Amino acid sequence: MTTAPVAVQPIPRGTLAGRVGRRALDWLPALVVLVLVFVIWQESIAVFHIKKFLAPQPTAIASTFWTNRHELISAGWFTFQEALGGFAIGCGLALVVALVLARWRGVGRALMPYMIAANAIPIIAFAPITNQWFGGGLTKSSKIAIAAVLCFFPVLVNSLRGLTSVRPQDLELMRSYAAGNVEVFRRVRIPTALPFIFTGLKVATVLAMIGAVVGEYFGGALNAIGVLILSRSRVFQFNEAWAGVVVVCLFGLALYIAVALLERVALRWVPSTSE
Repeated sequence: MTTAPVAVQPIPRGTLAGRVGRRALDWLPALVVLVLVFVIWQESIAVFHIKKFLAPQPTAIASTFWTNRHELISAGWFTFQEALGGFAIGCGLALVVALVLARWRGVGRALMPYMIAANAIPIIAFAPITNQWFGGGLTKSSKIAIAAVLCFFPVLVNSLRGLTSVRPQDLELMRSYAAGNVEVFRRVRIPTALPFIFTGLKVATVLAMIGAVVGEYFGGALNAIGVLILSRSRVFQFNEAWAGVVVVCLFGLALYIAVALLERVALRWVPSTSE
């Protein structure tokens, strides 16, 4: 007796609500740590009688942030534009240079020592000079340049590592198909390098905000968040200074999340990295 074949049903991958729930659980430990830090911070100031101008309580910072939210967010947006411009220029230039160095290895060996030496210069020493190059630091151009310099090297190193980490058998397969250099880069090197590239981009999101704010410490527009933090600290208005730091963190986190979401979309199309 024979039986008719039975169609095999695919295993469901879960509902949207289930995936959202799992993502929320992934963030739960970080949220618990954040709450514990705030509670310890809040209570330790009262228990150990720490002077509030040295370390204001989180509730005081939150209250100041809400009271001055319009000024703080406006200043943060001004600085974020500088950071975003530097991020785009620095990362874009780094990707182009990485492609060139991956294609011509000899050029990379000749230039890499100088790039490493330039990256070793502390940004706090470079910022005052850059401000003078761009109109005394009163324009966005100097902050964009500082952020671009900070973003350039980590993106370059990670991108170059990814572009040169291709398996030899993949290259041999492309050569057997008589593929040219453009096809090798498009179909093998760039897809392999995408995880490395996005790692560098996520590091650069943080460095871009740091570069813009540090540049503003040495001169900038009055409506910039770095100038606001510095001016409030000089007159002992530390609640507002800390609220400005919170704004910087929020804008930097927003840029990081945007790049992380872009990474999920981009890597979904790469067979070797998709889930």
